[in-house]
Amino acid sequence: MDEHLGEFQIPLDRPIELSKIFPKNKYKEIICEIGSGMGEASSHIAFENPESGYLAVEVHKPGIGALLIRAHNLGIKNLRVINEDIYLVLRDYIPDSSFDAFHIFFPDPWPKRRQHKRRLLSSEFIETLATKLKPGGRINIATDWQPYAKEIESNFSASKSFSGGVIQRPTWRPLTKFESKGLGKEHLVTDLQYFKN
Repeated sequence: MDEHLGEFQIPLDRPIELSKIFPKNKYKEIICEIGSGMGEASSHIAFENPESGYLAVEVHKPGIGALLIRAHNLGIKNLRVINEDIYLVLRDYIPDSSFDAFHIFFPDPWPKRRQHKRRLLSSEFIETLATKLKPGGRINIATDWQPYAKEIESNFSASKSFSGGVIQRPTWRPLTKFESKGLGKEHLVTDLQYFKN
């Protein structure tokens, strides 16, 4: 992992100036993927969309390591990574109105009732995302846990910051090993898309 870190990692030693990392004259939009897992979706989407700046934030080092190897092997130039907790990153390092889009694919559903408070897409976090999105910015979400999908819908419906809901699976979102495994267990995948009002 370390051999590719310098190529892709953004150090957290000061507020992040995304416009310098992904200048407007080179990139038409800046996308942040929250929880990039093993990097399958991140590397695929970044590779297929070289005109977009892609920031992957993942707290687990093995996932970052796998993504770095994929990105290096594919020769991806428009991807950067942060190995840190997303709450801290957004709170302390990302200015408001920074992103054109967030991608949140298969966030941990924390299925046990006592774990529900740990779910990422709480009403409070949704409002944090709203502040970090540019006007008209979007959030794309996918989950294979139906109770969580319903909770996500409910939390976004209660927010005045967003409009949207369930959509058909976007053709640009790749089928990852994780998703394939869930489909093999007959999990139903729900895709959702919301736009900042």
